[in-house]
Amino acid sequence: MNFFRWAVKELGFSKSSRYQKQYINETNIRTGIYMSFMVVVLELWMILRYIHQRPGRTPLEYFDGETNYLILFSAGLILLTFAWRYGAGKKNFTAGKIISAAVIALDAVMIARYVILHGAEMTTGQLFFGMKYHLLLIALAFSYLIYELIIGKKEFRTDIYGQMLNIIFAVICLGFGIETSLYDISRERQILCFITMVSFVACMLIWKPYVSLILLGATFLYFYYLWLPHLEAIDAAGGKVKDGDSINFFILWIVLAMISISIYHQRRLESEKDEGLINANKTLNRVIQEDDLTGIHNMFYFNQEAVEVLNDPSVDFSRKIFLFLNIENFKTYNDQFGYQAGNEYLQKLAEVIRDTFTGDPVARQADDHFAVLTDVSGVEEKTERVRDVVRSNDSEIYLELKVGGFRPPSRDVDPRMAVDSARYACSRIKNKYNLNYKEYDEEVDSRFHKNQYIVNHVDSAVKNGHIKVFYQPVVWSDTREMCGLEALARWDDPKYGFLSPGVFIPVLEEYRQIHKLDACIFEQVCRDMREAMDKGKKVVPVSLNFSRLDFELMDAVSVLEGYVEKYRIPKDYLHVEVTESALNENTGLLEKSMDRFHADGYSIWLDDFGSGYSSLNVLKDFSFDVLKIDMKFLTNFEKNGKSRIILDTIISLADGIGMKSLTEGVETEEAAEFLRKEGCGRLQGYLFGKPMPLEELSEKIADGTYTVSSKLE
Repeated sequence: MNFFRWAVKELGFSKSSRYQKQYINETNIRTGIYMSFMVVVLELWMILRYIHQRPGRTPLEYFDGETNYLILFSAGLILLTFAWRYGAGKKNFTAGKIISAAVIALDAVMIARYVILHGAEMTTGQLFFGMKYHLLLIALAFSYLIYELIIGKKEFRTDIYGQMLNIIFAVICLGFGIETSLYDISRERQILCFITMVSFVACMLIWKPYVSLILLGATFLYFYYLWLPHLEAIDAAGGKVKDGDSINFFILWIVLAMISISIYHQRRLESEKDEGLINANKTLNRVIQEDDLTGIHNMFYFNQEAVEVLNDPSVDFSRKIFLFLNIENFKTYNDQFGYQAGNEYLQKLAEVIRDTFTGDPVARQADDHFAVLTDVSGVEEKTERVRDVVRSNDSEIYLELKVGGFRPPSRDVDPRMAVDSARYACSRIKNKYNLNYKEYDEEVDSRFHKNQYIVNHVDSAVKNGHIKVFYQPVVWSDTREMCGLEALARWDDPKYGFLSPGVFIPVLEEYRQIHKLDACIFEQVCRDMREAMDKGKKVVPVSLNFSRLDFELMDAVSVLEGYVEKYRIPKDYLHVEVTESALNENTGLLEKSMDRFHADGYSIWLDDFGSGYSSLNVLKDFSFDVLKIDMKFLTNFEKNGKSRIILDTIISLADGIGMKSLTEGVETEEAAEFLRKEGCGRLQGYLFGKPMPLEELSEKIADGTYTVSSKLE
């Protein structure tokens, strides 16, 4: 029984895995490169030698009786082309189509000539038998051409197709070896061509052992059957070579069979090792990626995914949130129903969480704890969906879903720290039955202290010069000359360093201190402008941002007028910017102030047009000189065709009601050129310059980076 199993395995009757079959097939294709290359070189040499020995013939006459060289050369060229294409991994190989088509055409000519020369003297069967290698060559070339034209472009096991071409090539080689050696025997030469070709087929193209034994056995028996009359004729003449040559011939068959079997098993072992490594890597990757209980990702892989998501430039990390999900009272569930039931519950819940947060990094942290990185928008609906599943358990055990959240402050936040922060937030609502969601308190606490610092130190920041003005250029769309500036507030604090406007402006608005900041900016702008005028420098108009609260907390018109008179600034050099959102509340007071600004000769700009919900009503109810189009319309400008249509419509609308247009947030030449063609007069954005201190702006004007336009309106 053991011997039988051993024989089955050694002879290749045991079932191989798909990978092992593919490995051996691919190895044969790569081996075909060397084998076919040798055949091509040798047959080319034989063809040239044959022509050299028979001068004066026409090209076709050279192959009237000796076409095998050309057939084998062509077959080798086809296999070499396919094998090289496969090894190089080419998707579309034009040379392969040309070579296969050329071989088909040449062989068709040779077949036609053969029929013309011998058709009258041969039967159909004899003609077919005489052209057998031509027909095999046609089959080989057609098979490859079909592969190039159709099959190679589709999902197909190329290794199987290559093995089929190998088989056709092997038959041609064996036939060539048999016929050439029989021809040599008739002229008292050796059978070296047969030995060479059968060695090629046996040792370089490897199949399962039983296939090799059958193929070699049939080939040797057929050749021996054809060779035997010659041996017997020599023996009858007293040569006595039959026994010795027969024994050597039989030994050669055994040797080649053993070599081919040995090579097969060597390749089989290599394929098994490779497959084992691949499977081990798959297992390792699964262990690295998956939680062994639930099958969703584990925390190791979650951390990697989270880093990739946050580092993606196209992802707005500020709109992401880490969630920590905890099943409250799950220990009681385990105690009541056992750990097996508890594990099954967690497996089902894991599927629910994964399906609810489709496409988001999801993992089981430990026990009944899960981690998620998702978008802030929709997070309440999604967590409520999971909570409904937790609450709907059939048992009488009370279960509740508690969720802690942590919003990443930057892209380089450590996911492990983020999940721990979310977990801490979740722990703050443990056993609080009226609270099921809590975001991380530390950020709120830290921001609270910073907010208090901003509110408490705004007066000292104004007094000590920590509030600075940065200027961002505005240019004409047609000439790109600088026609204006926007004044923007920056806070360079001795304790916190450079504070972002996104931090201190909302705080000052919330605590109704924003007017102090704006008044400081107004005065600095007027002072800078006066100094430039006194030095004889060119000056361009500057737009000033007014908060909605400025009109409530101070007499904004009088404050600006005071600085204008103090520093003797022409009013047409200052533009008043009012955001659309400011017009939604207390419109009566704001409308009166705007009327005063207009009466005093100031130009009024509507800032961030399109960011609110009452844009058209604002245009109907208020009078503005310039419409400043919100930069959000330029988001994904190159990819979003709707942006172009909307921008074109807004620019036409502004022109139709007598307003000039300015688009901010311009970052690409494509957007700038589009806006110019559509008639937007002014442009602002990083394409033309970021906000910068006055000193840097002056240097850029001096070195020619910016050209101050003589046309300012």
